[in-house]
Amino acid sequence: MKFVFFGTPEFATIVLDKLVKSGYKPQAVFRNPKESIEILVSRLKNLKPDLAIIAAYGKILPKEVLEIPKHGFINIHGSILPKYRGPSPIQYAILNGDKETGVTIMKIDEKMDHGPILGKSKIRISKSETYESLSKKLAELGAELLIKILPNYISGKIKLVPQNHSKATYTKIIKKEDGKIDWKKSADEIERMTRGYYPWPSAWTTWNSKFLKILNTDVLPDINFTKSAIADFSEQLVGRVFLYNDNIAVKCGTNYLIIKKLQLEGGKILTAKEFINGHRDFIGSVLK
Repeated sequence: MKFVFFGTPEFATIVLDKLVKSGYKPQAVFRNPKESIEILVSRLKNLKPDLAIIAAYGKILPKEVLEIPKHGFINIHGSILPKYRGPSPIQYAILNGDKETGVTIMKIDEKMDHGPILGKSKIRISKSETYESLSKKLAELGAELLIKILPNYISGKIKLVPQNHSKATYTKIIKKEDGKIDWKKSADEIERMTRGYYPWPSAWTTWNSKFLKILNTDVLPDINFTKSAIADFSEQLVGRVFLYNDNIAVKCGTNYLIIKKLQLEGGKILTAKEFINGHRDFIGSVLK
């Protein structure tokens, strides 16, 4: 079988590596989604592939491209379609606190993540999962599923199942400003941001007019501060930083966020203790 591969980030690299190790070596690899359609059509027609495989390519291809391979284009998508169509399904699963997600292998049509399904595989989302770690797991899961079903797809033994389009939900491209923390949100929401946006754009705030990345956190439930040495902070502004059992804590709209690792603009990644040692005035400040 002659095939070509389309993909750009690490997700695609993991899939491609597994394909090659399983004996599926592509004729060509396309990594530049900005390549013109004219050049793409010309290259594909010269290659005459039987199939094209896509993993996180970042571009919707027109009908004239999709019709070139004999068996069309198939895509590995990082969600259980039709949930989370679009460019950021892995981040959305973490941000929304989903308990599970998975991968879907689908045949591509002219609409975004709209085509019929070849197969699905689910996975649980752990409480410590970040975008980086979950993306790797889903890439491996997707590659394994693809390798398993490819022979049956090529031989016509797989029945394509249309998606239930009425249940479709959509994601958008993640931008740097999406990582800006609104401290009026609950600590649970912000904790999920630190995982869903890791390593980019990261969950961030500002302190002393500098960007401050919040990289590793936990949630401190609402507690009784009545007899605590930090009682003064319990009624303070949202975003107020205080010490709690030698940890950095921040008052949120609901509950409190414990910060374990953070990075100030221009500095190194530090533990909470290391950061406090170098920035004594951090305690008592209000994050914006």
